[in-house]
Amino acid sequence: MRIRLLSAAALLAFAVAPVFAAPVTYKLDPTHTNVLAQWNHMGFSNPFANFGNVEGTLVYDAANVGKSSVVVNLPLSGLEGFSAKFNDHLRSADFFDAAKFPNATFKSTKVESAGEGKLKVTGDLTIKDVTRPVVLDVTLNKVGEHPMSKAKAIGFDATTTISRTEFGVGAYVPNVGDQVTLRITTEASVPKAK
Repeated sequence: MRIRLLSAAALLAFAVAPVFAAPVTYKLDPTHTNVLAQWNHMGFSNPFANFGNVEGTLVYDAANVGKSSVVVNLPLSGLEGFSAKFNDHLRSADFFDAAKFPNATFKSTKVESAGEGKLKVTGDLTIKDVTRPVVLDVTLNKVGEHPMSKAKAIGFDATTTISRTEFGVGAYVPNVGDQVTLRITTEASVPKAK
């Protein structure tokens, strides 16, 4: 009887182990991560710029998403406005002043479930040493083994809207829109052991 009880307890522990799985730490893949900013230009167009060369770490806990987190660095050297002249203007003191403030950053402060495959990620966005809270609406795209690297991988999409004047990047408002929509897509993988 005692052996049967021990066996049952062992089976039960094995069955519930995935529920109590530890958080998994992933490294963002800059090749498959885009942070696109879009705004209105004098009513004529709605151009984009991409924050490339993204660096960061993502911790995801499937069993308790509140223990998840993300820290991201956006080097402004990777800011791409799709024209050399516009790239220079974006990095100038009129906008990001990249020589003085070479990076923008995001650090989560809270992660909440927002339904099946959905999250609300609240965090601090810092641009030009100005920090403001933002909330990202996040969709979990996929978790699983990457077919090429064989590493454990994860992918998300996210959106939010910010006011650029709140971050000291308000040149030409109101002719150029103050509201900037951020659209993010990212892949991240568990780093290989060294």
